[in-house]
Amino acid sequence: MQPGELYRHEAFYRSNETGELEPKYLVLLATLRAGDLVARLLTSRSHARPENPACFHGHPYSSFYLGVLGGPLSAKSWVDLRYFDELEFQRRLKSKRIVPVTSLSKSILLDLLDCAAGAEDTTRLQERAIRDALAELR
Repeated sequence: MQPGELYRHEAFYRSNETGELEPKYLVLLATLRAGDLVARLLTSRSHARPENPACFHGHPYSSFYLGVLGGPLSAKSWVDLRYFDELEFQRRLKSKRIVPVTSLSKSILLDLLDCAAGAEDTTRLQERAIRDALAELR
């Protein structure tokens, strides 16, 4: 598993409208020294998230704009920079319901990592791991 890999969880949440389990995409940002994974969710709902600048640390939601990545991600997408529990990500990985779908380009990944490291919900431990990953990629 490498930073910038995107994963699809086939049954991440239950739709309020249909009651059906819906998929969600996640991006791996870094690996902590203990082996835990730092990940964030993707969303296609803008909810006042800007496209420019791509890195946004304001309200209501801190985010990073990815644009339209193509393939199964055919809508505009943002990385939601709010905290996502890495243990939850690993638990879901073990469920076999998460599959890798693609990887971000190096240029987008570098900008995303820099942005995510400075996000309010990024813990110091996560920030250190993200900055280590950033240094390795440069």
